[in-house]
Amino acid sequence: MGSDIRANSNAGSMTQLNTIEAQLQETPDKQISLTDPDVRSKAISGRGSGMVGYNVQTAVDTKNHLIVAHEVTNVGHDRNQLANMAAQAMECNHLNVVADRGYFSGEQIRECDQAGVTPFVPKPMTSGAKAEGRFGKEDFIFNAKHNEYIFPAGERLIWRFDATEKNLKLSCYWNSSCKSCALKSQCTPSGNRLIKRWNHEGVIDAMHIRLELQPEMMRVRLQTVEHSFGTLKSWMGYTHFLTKTLPRVSTEISLHILAYNIKRVIKLMGTTALLVAMMA
Repeated sequence: MGSDIRANSNAGSMTQLNTIEAQLQETPDKQISLTDPDVRSKAISGRGSGMVGYNVQTAVDTKNHLIVAHEVTNVGHDRNQLANMAAQAMECNHLNVVADRGYFSGEQIRECDQAGVTPFVPKPMTSGAKAEGRFGKEDFIFNAKHNEYIFPAGERLIWRFDATEKNLKLSCYWNSSCKSCALKSQCTPSGNRLIKRWNHEGVIDAMHIRLELQPEMMRVRLQTVEHSFGTLKSWMGYTHFLTKTLPRVSTEISLHILAYNIKRVIKLMGTTALLVAMMA
């Protein structure tokens, strides 16, 4: 009888696992949490691992360190959040936005530029050529007047054709004499070095120039958003959220941020002035 019970138990477990697998295949991101249906895995930079949880977005005022906008998502990256958070924080005709490399997206940077927002976002270091000790795209200088790239050795990579990749319109450039170039081994293992340029890449070039001229902007980011996140995490403890599902977690973080902002305002102007302002 014991063997029959174990056999039935194993069969039931396999049926349950098969049901979960079928549900998993139907989800867009191929993720299912058995404890919270809304929670998702997020990669942790530099650790080669991930953490299951929620992605809290904040926009912090650099002068007073007040959190002026926030949102909770279950998307495991920040690449599509720059313009969204900038729009929520924008209350004037112009706004500077500083974010880390995880927010880098050409389309998001262009959207900010069109909305009157000036972004400062460093580009991720993902160049395979650079990693292998060869020239990266950033080593080539774009000449807008002649619509061409200048190779470090002085050669010209001229426009050849336009293409579309992942719904982005690109221009493609190369030089036909790469094989005879003395620096070819430092440039490309292929026959010719091909460079692709997004048709709105000018906004990214302009942002890189801003970052070079104002490198202190990244220190400003560390002193603002990291300060507020560190305070919130200290209050919330190691496990952070006590609730489950996106709506409840959103409410929970809203209460924490409300408390943070009230304590911050009390620090800045005092309790009496705050009460007077609230009753006005």
